[in-house]
Amino acid sequence: MALYSAAAEVLLRLERGEGGLKSLVYNSGFPHVRQLYALVSETLRYAAVLEKLLDGAALLRAEKKLAPQLAKVLVYDLLFGKGLKCGGRWKALARRHRARLEAELARMKVRHKVSRNEDLLASEQAVSAAASQVPRYVRVNTLKTCVDDVIDFFKCQGYAYLGKATSVEELKALSGKKFLLDLHLPELLVFPSQTDLHDNLLYTSGHIILQDKASCLPAFLLGPVAGSHVIDACAAPGNKTSHLAAILKNKGQIFAFDVDPKRVATMNTLLTRAGVTGCQLVQQDFLTVDPRDPKYSRVTHILLDPSCSGSGMVTRRPGEEVAPSAERLQALAGFQRRVLSHALSFPALQRLVYSTCSLHQEENEEVVQAVLQEWGSAFRLVTAFPSWPCRGLAAFPGAESCLRASPAETLTHGFFVAVLERCREGAVAPSSLPAAAKENPQPGEGTEPGAAPKRKKKKQRVKE
Repeated sequence: MALYSAAAEVLLRLERGEGGLKSLVYNSGFPHVRQLYALVSETLRYAAVLEKLLDGAALLRAEKKLAPQLAKVLVYDLLFGKGLKCGGRWKALARRHRARLEAELARMKVRHKVSRNEDLLASEQAVSAAASQVPRYVRVNTLKTCVDDVIDFFKCQGYAYLGKATSVEELKALSGKKFLLDLHLPELLVFPSQTDLHDNLLYTSGHIILQDKASCLPAFLLGPVAGSHVIDACAAPGNKTSHLAAILKNKGQIFAFDVDPKRVATMNTLLTRAGVTGCQLVQQDFLTVDPRDPKYSRVTHILLDPSCSGSGMVTRRPGEEVAPSAERLQALAGFQRRVLSHALSFPALQRLVYSTCSLHQEENEEVVQAVLQEWGSAFRLVTAFPSWPCRGLAAFPGAESCLRASPAETLTHGFFVAVLERCREGAVAPSSLPAAAKENPQPGEGTEPGAAPKRKKKKQRVKE
């Protein structure tokens, strides 16, 4: 069962945009790396077929506690692999639903006029064009190094640094061993999409973090100043937590929550490697956390990136963009509304970022609208990153203050971000960037897009 749990965890982290397949597998802690890599790779290869099988057989509706990622790896091995290698309740579950799954597979073959399982992949072989365009983003971990030193390190390894990008088109044109500084985020380097850095010294030592650009937006836009008390409400596997620690310069306090003990252990490993201090990991459902607990009385910032449909992740295969069932979407949105409302109940809270890797309005604008209505005039939307090209859907007046990301428009995973601030009587119009960002203005926020960033004080170098 450990194999299937590890594979499901890798799939979940892929959906959340927390790294590439190889890096996630190699850093999973699972002892048999090749076996894990093979299972995840084959599950991804059959992903579109598995999605349709699960939907047609109504497996997730029948087994409400079964995570979609675990369902995929179990059904892959049951129907397409060498048979399930586990016992206990999961084998019993598979036995209960095997006939229904096999019947749905047979119907799929009839519809596609094929006789072999492999023939179902004929129309699903190529990864989507959008996915192939998304570059490899590398966040410099400023707890251990600085942008200039990392650039110099890659140049010594034979990479050509092309300077700071001025347009998305420049990112799209990257090829070979060339890289750029991102045009929006100051500590993000951009490499061609096929660049594999999972065994690079900078990555294994925690000096760089492999993290999609869209996944970097929540912590950047939350922007707590050094010394702040911050909650990362749904924190695992920890990339956003480490980003928060870097923004705080390890000064202050982070409370990072996740309900799963294995994910908390993974997060502990990642944060240790990244040099994070002043972070308290808590294995607890955030919804059960008491906002009135004195230990959280100084929490002024919350990052909330709850479970979602993952429909924005470009690791999905063609045909996998089928919308989740109405019941699942409704359940997710209900959970997201509850957890967002709960987060707003922390008494000292001043600023909150809500984000998902979903494309669905039900999980994004509609959640924000419902919770803002529930709280009346206590909180307001802040215009997040005004220079960002992709805005929120017009679901309600002011929804354009939210931002979206997409492979086509921003060369990232699909993403949604909303920034909420507590209202004050007589307050002036809300600022569009967090305090930390105002101290170092970013392109479009006090500097011209083509302006070079200030050189930063160098930190420890990493020798080759």
